[in-house]
Amino acid sequence: MKLVTPGDAAPASVNRYLLPHEEQVITMRRHPAVLLGPVTVVLGSLILAGVLSNTVTDPTILAVIWWIWLLGLVWFVWKVAEWSVEYFVITSARLLLTTGIITRQVNMMPLGKVTDMRFERSLLGRIIGYGSFIMESAGQDQALSKINYVPYPEQLYLEVVGLIFPGKGD
Repeated sequence: MKLVTPGDAAPASVNRYLLPHEEQVITMRRHPAVLLGPVTVVLGSLILAGVLSNTVTDPTILAVIWWIWLLGLVWFVWKVAEWSVEYFVITSARLLLTTGIITRQVNMMPLGKVTDMRFERSLLGRIIGYGSFIMESAGQDQALSKINYVPYPEQLYLEVVGLIFPGKGD
């Protein structure tokens, strides 16, 4: 099963890291569940700021409370922006994870170096549809050894294993 249709191109922010001979197999963002923590913090702090606004009468303290909440909201927007530029790319030759807005990081592992690969799914991951990939390589530490919040991990696992261990008909 191909998860990227022929003719789809990686985003320009990722495409610059692909080699001319590489065939793009899958390009995707991590699962939106990566944002559950920031959403919880922002909503929880909003509720707390609302409750404190009803109990505190000093306008200076009220201003401080809402400015702190506004900083939390800015942090949340930053996390969403980071998520939106982060891509997991599987090509015919390697696995890439590109991250970062200001400081760009590209973690890579050649498919030929992967000696063991597994995926894990927590209960929440099974409910909302994400998992983690854990990859090992011939006794070496790699920049890309664990990828969290991978959407539809069963299909991706089969796709990657098919690339690592091609069948006789391929």
